Amino acid sequence: MLSLDGVMQGPGGPEEDTSNGFEYGGWTAAFGDPVFGEALKKEMEPSDYLLGRKTFEIWENYWPNHNHFWPAINAGTKYVLSKTVKDSDWNNSIFLENVAEIKALKHTDGPDLQVWGSSELVQLLLQHDLSDVLTIKTFPVILGKGKKLFADNAIPAAFTLKENLVTPKGVIIATYERDGDVKTGTAGG
Repeated sequence: MLSLDGVMQGPGGPEEDTSNGFEYGGWTAAFGDPVFGEALKKEMEPSDYLLGRKTFEIWENYWPNHNHFWPAINAGTKYVLSKTVKDSDWNNSIFLENVAEIKALKHTDGPDLQVWGSSELVQLLLQHDLSDVLTIKTFPVILGKGKKLFADNAIPAAFTLKENLVTPKGVIIATYERDGDVKTGTAGG
């Protein structure tokens, strides 16, 4: 979930992530509609998840008690990149310590991994060319400050648009698949 100016911090609620004085938590709430709900429902089908520690800590305090809304998150395996947290009472939580363990996990025969939130983790994955698919939900709002999705350390990479949808409230949902290297040329030539 991304604002027009690239902010991904605290989309779900006012208390979700107030770090660095972020005061716009819950900024996606005004854009819910049935079309967005159906798209989100599809994305929330059973999967396994790769999460950063901060997102995991927010989620492990929320999702086990809200099983009616997203049961798959509780049933799915949660792989968590963390150097400080090593265990959790939340079922199916496995902790990873470094990029090498993520690379090894990526090359297993298990289900695809979804990454939700986890801004630092996403930037790390982009830096190491470990993202095959990006589903970006762009909301028609500018927040001015907050954690950004993209940083200057991502490797140059080309993507192809595979699916897109615009909701009645103006949210653009676009799914991109990795498509080789960046191609350059002269515009208009």
